[in-house]
Amino acid sequence: MGRAQIVQAEAAGIVPHVDMNPILLKPTSDVGSQVVLLGEAIGNQTAMDYHQKKARLVQAANDALDRLRSNYDLVVMEGAGSCAEVNLMAHDIVNLPMAEYADAPVILVGDIHRGGIFAQLVGTLECLPRHFRDRVAGFIINRFRGDIRLFADGVQWIEERTGLPVFGVLPWYDHIRIDPEDSVVIESPRAMVANADGGPAVAVIRIPHISNFSDFDPLRAVTGLTVHFLERPQDLSAFSAVILPGSKNTRFDLSWLKTSGWTSRIADFNAGGGRITGICGGYQMMGSRVHDPDGLEGEPGATAGLDLLPVETVLRAPKTTTLSRFSWGGMEATGYEIHMGQTRLHGGKPLLVVHERNGEAVNDADGCVVDHGRAIGTYMHGLFDTPAMITQWLDAAGITGVDVPVVGGLDAKMHQYALLADHFRCHIDVERIGALVKIKNKQTNHNSQKSNDK
Repeated sequence: MGRAQIVQAEAAGIVPHVDMNPILLKPTSDVGSQVVLLGEAIGNQTAMDYHQKKARLVQAANDALDRLRSNYDLVVMEGAGSCAEVNLMAHDIVNLPMAEYADAPVILVGDIHRGGIFAQLVGTLECLPRHFRDRVAGFIINRFRGDIRLFADGVQWIEERTGLPVFGVLPWYDHIRIDPEDSVVIESPRAMVANADGGPAVAVIRIPHISNFSDFDPLRAVTGLTVHFLERPQDLSAFSAVILPGSKNTRFDLSWLKTSGWTSRIADFNAGGGRITGICGGYQMMGSRVHDPDGLEGEPGATAGLDLLPVETVLRAPKTTTLSRFSWGGMEATGYEIHMGQTRLHGGKPLLVVHERNGEAVNDADGCVVDHGRAIGTYMHGLFDTPAMITQWLDAAGITGVDVPVVGGLDAKMHQYALLADHFRCHIDVERIGALVKIKNKQTNHNSQKSNDK
């Protein structure tokens, strides 16, 4: 599932389910993606192939929505990308066609921070066919900076120009931390001075196909510790630890580390006693070799690893997708595994003991650690969601003088969701939006009754 749907489910107090994200695209190149249908990878396709074939997936999306509507009183659907991309509209299955299938009212949300808010909203309406445009019930304007009173004339102009209401203007905020939806927030990071503030710093290598980058958000909440995402090779000696994150295409990103110049920088850091941790794809890269005999990530073959851990990986289907309970150093936590293939140890020691996967008891080892924590690898995502695990990792990385939050994991997230809900209620006419839903429900019930009468 996509991060956005998981966050939204958590905020709603329900368990995330693949029906909330029936079709997921995981980019593996500039023109291709892995297509995930109801949580199962069904193959890699180019963008052109997907657009030609995705009409076949409409029924799967419709069925998922029908199941959700049968189980919940209210379903909020979020579109993907722009709903006014006229070149793709004929094959669009994630925006207004879904709203039409659900017979749902639509709210357009404009990002004023990017500029051109009037053109965004009015231009979108102008690009839509009449039957889609008639579904739009109003607007929300997001990410406003400055004195909101100065935009009153703007709201009035939009309402007069379109004949539709603006349900509210949501001001910019800096006091709330919600997991970002995608890696746009860490694109094109610049070179960083590790200890500019005098405290310990961690570097996360921003590989081209980085995945699950939100793994590191809990580290950013540690007082006294800074976390930098680095894309361009630079000297790492001033950093306390380096992390290699997960990847949607391990072999490509491993080759990129070599051609970009990162490999020598990482090797120098390791030779100088630096601590390196790999998560999922990053763990695979730290081994001696990554084999892909079936061409799951591209052309079949093998790629030499960074040789930081005595492990070797073979990429094979099916993909492992589990909710897991594990322990490290006698302390337990929960996380999740989502990876292709298996990794075999030729030395070192396992890092974690896995006690449960998807509700079933197991007694398995995960990961690898050598040189008393100088090099660590694991498949476990969510490793840092538990404060005790953060402390364990900081100790392994030799990082001291920082304060780990007492509350972590879902409890910490729920506090942030509550702050966002309060912020939203202060600035958005929730009752007016709620009335749309009630009206639509009444219409739906009325139409159902008429059908029953017939």
